Amino acid sequence: MYKALVKPLLFNLDAERAHHLVFDNLRRAARVPGSKALLRTLYNFEDSRLEREVFGLKFPNPVGLAAGFDKNAVLTDELATLGFGFVEIGTVTPRPQSGNPTPRLFRLPQDEALVNRMGFNNEGAAVVAARLAQRRNRQLIIGGNIGKNKDTPNERAAEDYVAGFEALAELVDYFVVNVSSPNTPNLRQLQEKKPLIELLQLVQARNLARTAPRPLLLKIAPDLTDSQLDDILEIAHETKLSGLVATNTTISRDNLSTEPGYVASLGAGGLSGKPLRARATDVIRYLHRKSGGGLPIIGAGGIHSAADAREKMDAGASLIQLYTGFIYEGPALVSRINRSLLPIG
Repeated sequence: MYKALVKPLLFNLDAERAHHLVFDNLRRAARVPGSKALLRTLYNFEDSRLEREVFGLKFPNPVGLAAGFDKNAVLTDELATLGFGFVEIGTVTPRPQSGNPTPRLFRLPQDEALVNRMGFNNEGAAVVAARLAQRRNRQLIIGGNIGKNKDTPNERAAEDYVAGFEALAELVDYFVVNVSSPNTPNLRQLQEKKPLIELLQLVQARNLARTAPRPLLLKIAPDLTDSQLDDILEIAHETKLSGLVATNTTISRDNLSTEPGYVASLGAGGLSGKPLRARATDVIRYLHRKSGGGLPIIGAGGIHSAADAREKMDAGASLIQLYTGFIYEGPALVSRINRSLLPIG
């Protein structure tokens, strides 16, 4: 139904407008008696064999929703009805910010891809924290993806990450430090070894001082070289990270089917979707092999089918996340993947 009826209507709208329309309709539908039960019946596939214990958390299934879809924790209860094993909210910054000027989200249908330069638009940590405190579904595992405000200089970035951590520490189950978005000026410079160690050590010190520390992960770009990935593994060990999210969007525009002139006209932004699949899988495989399988990885990037999900798991991902594939394939993709991951026989 989604691909035949809903998707054509949404794809006739501006991409960001369609996103808000989906949000509004999900919220309205959730108020209708019996609607959540209906969504669970349609999309929620449960089987104890799908359960995974990763970085100390028990996930009902390994398929999550990536950060960026529900930046402000508006739809966590509604998204739980669609069969996700976990939902990552954010990226959340300490102070509210509007993000980059619109238009800032674009579809490349020929490539089943998106280009975005949203710029960490969100309502700020205090608003998100208040909303999370009111959520009804306490069983759904929630990840908190945190970043810095655009006007915070890199030399003070760690203060923003600590502030985001402190605001959400009692309300999320794990944290992801996002220094890999290409849409905040100079953010990716924080992936360099020295500033990244300093940032993570400061956040981790606050974390480990708590009675119940949260798993702390790092989200990395697909555009890193092998030597940079080696640095990431050293940093993960030194700062006692619980895992990695691989990968964020790419700044590459290689091997696209969409007319190059049109792609160039869209300007800067991170590319997600099918063109990212192979590179993201390569990064996961490299990190898994080099770490000896000792560092859990959440695999993301170009998962549009059950086969894509299996590819990420076979490469070494412990869990996976959807975003662009969810946009192109619809909510039934979650149950299709989960069914495919069941052992045969």
